[in-house]
Amino acid sequence: MNSFALLFLVLGLGLIGWLTGRARAGRLIRAAPKRSHSRPGQHAAYVAMWTALPALLFLTVWSAISPALVRDAVLETPAAASLPSFGFQRDSILGEARMLADNPEAGAFNEEARAIAPVYGAAERRYSWIGSAATILLAFAGFAFAYSRVTPTFRARTRVERTVMLVLLIASLIAILTTLSIFVSLLIESARFFAVVPITDFLFGTHWSPQVISSTDPGESLGAVPLFWGTFFIGAVIAMIVAIPFGLMSAIYLTQYAAPRVRRWMKPILEVLAGVPTVVYGYFAALTVAPAIRDFAVMLGFQYASSESALAAGLVMGVMIIPFVSSMADDSIAAVPTAMRDGSFAMGATRSETIRRVLIPASLPGVVAGMLLAVSRAIGETMIVVMAASGAATITLNPFESATTVTKQIVDLLTGEAEFDSPKTLAAFALGLTLFVITFLLNIVALRVVKKYREAYE
Repeated sequence: MNSFALLFLVLGLGLIGWLTGRARAGRLIRAAPKRSHSRPGQHAAYVAMWTALPALLFLTVWSAISPALVRDAVLETPAAASLPSFGFQRDSILGEARMLADNPEAGAFNEEARAIAPVYGAAERRYSWIGSAATILLAFAGFAFAYSRVTPTFRARTRVERTVMLVLLIASLIAILTTLSIFVSLLIESARFFAVVPITDFLFGTHWSPQVISSTDPGESLGAVPLFWGTFFIGAVIAMIVAIPFGLMSAIYLTQYAAPRVRRWMKPILEVLAGVPTVVYGYFAALTVAPAIRDFAVMLGFQYASSESALAAGLVMGVMIIPFVSSMADDSIAAVPTAMRDGSFAMGATRSETIRRVLIPASLPGVVAGMLLAVSRAIGETMIVVMAASGAATITLNPFESATTVTKQIVDLLTGEAEFDSPKTLAAFALGLTLFVITFLLNIVALRVVKKYREAYE
């Protein structure tokens, strides 16, 4: 049976369990209302959970292990005796046989694959029926167990609440474990890189040319300082020069000057920018902004201005970050108590003086934290710099010249044809680890700023 069909069947059985459990609980509670501990809906949820959750858990595990079981079963048949004992060729033949088993009309590159395709299909069907039968039996067993425990004195509410709390705990742990897994994977691959390239050459070297790596001294061509500078120059300087003033001013206008009717339609329009895919920003930067900036630079006398300038990528990145800064500043300013603003007006201050001397200082920790988070978002941006920034690693203060970033180089390194264990490819993981640590530290600093300088208002 198809996994999706089985999933819907289990969910349907869970719904049936919920309805029957509610009906039984309601009937028993009406017969003995003073002895009831939980409501009918809580008994119904208990029955539905025992019907669906064990079966779904088994289905998830079975879906993960059944391909290996099918593969082992096929290899034990006489039809697979002529296959290589191990290696890429055997895996390729088995993969093609699986494709032919699912789609017999497809063409075959290997005749061995066509020969074992019927065996593969039979093994898949056999294990599919085994998994389906076990899942359905487990669902019925869970239903029978939970249904038999539906009594007026049974503490279904406690069991359901504990299960929900366990699910929420698992969900939170998944996010934490995912972050740890990312960090550990980057750390392991980066350790392989630093075993070949000294960490000092990588962090403090000023020459980046991964296309030409010396076999005797690979660190000579893998100095990441130009990448760090380009990332800082584009993401933390140019982009923030655009995003911070416009984001802060738009937040001030929307919270202090705009009429409620204007705010209702203007704020969603501003936040639409946050929903635009970054690839669209990249196209806009590469096809519209970059040529215009190059022509402007030529008009100013920069004859060799690049169409992949740092200014083009930084400007569009700043526009993309405006809603982020505006939203953070908006929330911080709106959180300032109205009594402080009213007191400033009562003392004779104008609206602009109140904003400058009361609202902005009071909301400054939140605004600064928002700016730091915006910087971490900007330096991790990929699509805009991939499409609009240059691949040339240079250290320059001229915004009309080419510049590259860490994310741009990661994409270039991992899309080449170099071997996976070569210093060129492993350098991408070292760059990723560096970027991860920088953004992580920025987030910590932002949270500490809010925690240390937040004022308590009564």
